[in-house]
Amino acid sequence: MKSDIEIARDRLSDRLWRLNHLYWIITKTGEKQRFELNNTQQDLFDNMHFMNVILKARQLGITTYIVILFLDICIFNSNCSCGIVADTRENAENIFKKVKFAFDNLPEELKKERPISTDTVRELVFSNGSSFRVGTSLRSSTCTHLHISEFGKIAAQSPERAKEIISGSLNTVQVGQYIFVESTAQGTSGKFYDLCKTAQEMKEKKVKLSQLDWKFHFYPWFRDSSYQLSSWIPIQPEMQEYFTKLKVMGIELSDSQKMWYIAKCGTQREEMKREFPSYPQEAFLASSDGLFFGPQIVLARSEDRIGSVPHDASCPCFTAWDLGYGDASSIWVYQLVAKEIHLIEYIESSGQPLTYYLELLSKRPYKYEKHFVPHDAAAHELSTGLSRVEVARNLGFNFTVAPRLPVIDGIDICRTIFNRCWFDESKCDRGISCLENFKKDWNDRLGTWEQKPLHNWASHGADAFRVLATTLKEADNRSMTAEDLDRSYNEAKGFTAGGNFFNTPPYAPGF
Repeated sequence: MKSDIEIARDRLSDRLWRLNHLYWIITKTGEKQRFELNNTQQDLFDNMHFMNVILKARQLGITTYIVILFLDICIFNSNCSCGIVADTRENAENIFKKVKFAFDNLPEELKKERPISTDTVRELVFSNGSSFRVGTSLRSSTCTHLHISEFGKIAAQSPERAKEIISGSLNTVQVGQYIFVESTAQGTSGKFYDLCKTAQEMKEKKVKLSQLDWKFHFYPWFRDSSYQLSSWIPIQPEMQEYFTKLKVMGIELSDSQKMWYIAKCGTQREEMKREFPSYPQEAFLASSDGLFFGPQIVLARSEDRIGSVPHDASCPCFTAWDLGYGDASSIWVYQLVAKEIHLIEYIESSGQPLTYYLELLSKRPYKYEKHFVPHDAAAHELSTGLSRVEVARNLGFNFTVAPRLPVIDGIDICRTIFNRCWFDESKCDRGISCLENFKKDWNDRLGTWEQKPLHNWASHGADAFRVLATTLKEADNRSMTAEDLDRSYNEAKGFTAGGNFFNTPPYAPGF
């Protein structure tokens, strides 16, 4: 029979036992509680790989779990260096408080055996040579274990900082050590999205992972047993349709989970699917923080207005351009079918002359009515003395110049026409991605989104779409009067007729 001391030593050699018995945390409700792995944390513990990318719903305890895991590694292993990169200084400080609290509440015997030799505002160094550091960047530190918290938010707000974290902090970790990159979703672009997409594809293909491959983990909201509500709430048809869709996907919710979801939607609204996703694709497509057209794209997908939109040979085609100077040029090809705008193709390329795009259009089986270009296409170039409008005219294309409007006004006009737009998902794939990822610029100093757009790869397709929106009345005039156009828009939105939507738009501006 083992002695009590032997039993105690056996227990201390078991990491899972240590995690569930030695550490204390502060709960969401502010109470001190012994840490025990919930089902999400247990799943991550059971399925950890060397390199882990985690897409999750909010408040499932992932960061808390990693804090306790890394602290345990430091205490029971010599010369380990654990680091956590947070998205903001405030969050870094809050994470470090969790580290300190967990250590300060360890059994006294253990603290005496593993005392702290260095204690700063961001780092703990233990007597066995191990250390635990938290910050907004760990480029200068060498880590054996690393956690990057809310990397999706970092990548969305500060792409350059995300690149620095990838090239700096990640490269400090040696092969065969633990890396965790976790976040809620922040749109269908950026470093976090790329990591998730690659890892998810490998998971779906059941590829055997090497130590340098990322393993994909997804944790939806319904994994948290507290996300339930006993009160009955009427289930509206659109919500019932959503729950039915989940059931078809193999996700069957209890009545109390449905009630919680409906109640939470009442406050989260368009943020619900990003903050509390039910499946991975939903999380990314619903992300709209800082995006100009986030809600509009989500609505278009939910109404199946992104799919197959064939060319109607009986209707003329229009084009709307963004003419790049040294960068990408973009063209939307669309048709006006009754009250609908059918976007049937998107063309984009870089480093090509105007003649290249005109030749492409000439080869398409389209009958063109008008070609709309931005106002600067009428400016004369020093090299030729001709404007792009004149160059195109000499080649048989008559360009119509869009009105010069403030960018933000043009964006607002784009929002008003989205309910009429139908996109061909195959031929407009790149253009749809541009609209999905067209975002506001981030102000690092103020920590907020600017109202001006960020100029990146997505802005070219969005700028061409803005030309489409600001010239739509002129295109529509071939078959509809301005009054007809306003009436059709108002009817589609549920407003009474009257009021020009270009001047007094009946929507909530400033998203």
